[in-house]
Amino acid sequence: MFQWIAEQFGYEGIFNLFRYITLRAGAATATALFLGLLIGPKFIGWLRVRQGKGQPIREDGPQTHLAKRGTPTMGGLMILTCVTVAMLLWMDFSNRYLWGCLLITVGFGLIGFLDDYDKVTKKSHKGVSGKVRLLGEFIVAGAGCAIMIWGGETALYIPFYNGPVIDLGPFYIVFAAIVVVGAGNAVNLTDGLDGLATMPVIIASLAFLLISYLVGNAIFASYLGIPHVLGVGDLTVLCSAIVGAGLAFLWFNAPPAAVFMGDTGSLALGGALGAIAVATRHEIVLAIIGGLFVLEAVSVIVQVFFYKRTGKRVFKMAPIHHHFEQVGWSEPTVVIRFWIISFVLALAGLSTLKLR
Repeated sequence: MFQWIAEQFGYEGIFNLFRYITLRAGAATATALFLGLLIGPKFIGWLRVRQGKGQPIREDGPQTHLAKRGTPTMGGLMILTCVTVAMLLWMDFSNRYLWGCLLITVGFGLIGFLDDYDKVTKKSHKGVSGKVRLLGEFIVAGAGCAIMIWGGETALYIPFYNGPVIDLGPFYIVFAAIVVVGAGNAVNLTDGLDGLATMPVIIASLAFLLISYLVGNAIFASYLGIPHVLGVGDLTVLCSAIVGAGLAFLWFNAPPAAVFMGDTGSLALGGALGAIAVATRHEIVLAIIGGLFVLEAVSVIVQVFFYKRTGKRVFKMAPIHHHFEQVGWSEPTVVIRFWIISFVLALAGLSTLKLR
């Protein structure tokens, strides 16, 4: 909104400041952070009253988690509110990449909300049917990716190689939708311990904040040998809003959590990361930066596959963070060590910008 107002005044005088992505990105972080800290206590109180017993805790899960019974879920609504408000205040309304990513973020958040609502009201772990949820995710992801990609480049880029590898043509939208849906569900699987998913999402968002800025700048992109996408630099505003909202949520989600983000938050944040990766043409780099999310998803796939084939489990419990709980690691130990892994993977992903 402020950028649009400045544009109406011809960016004269003080309004010229709103031309700069860096200013709007910083303002988006501050807006989302302070809004989250402001509304957090009352929002959590409202959720506690509305949900009563809170999110159902699985009896077959780690026994230490039974103490969390009664903790409200759907905290992702707070994250979505902060991100959306910050975006509407500081985004460039003419930027299609921002609208495509925002559609995916809010759309995935809505799907997650319906799933959380079903679990809370029915007091069960099933929620919305998996097939229905996946169908909804692919529809939203396809629409958002089409907005960003339609009429533009459809080439696939890979790390450590200078230039496009293959032009996927119209199939690129299918590929992009798979990336977005995969990212959304990977983050969703990671969200099993207090603060476990929140900080890695913040770290990944910071990494893509830098990637978005570099990809959107023709000079930097040419120097680094990475694809230049005109207009994608404004995604730094979205990344910054996610960082601010994530930090505000972590204030209340830190162990012991006063609120869970639920599928509402994890699907939305994962979808946002996937959408940003698609817009910046760094889909494969996302698998490195978000390697922790990939590890969590793969652990579930491996566990299910081997159990169905052999009747035996590879891990004591999946996703893999529960495995480490079962072998004796305390919850804070698992969370902090996974944060460290996420940070190292983000640095590894960023190193691909130069190693080409």
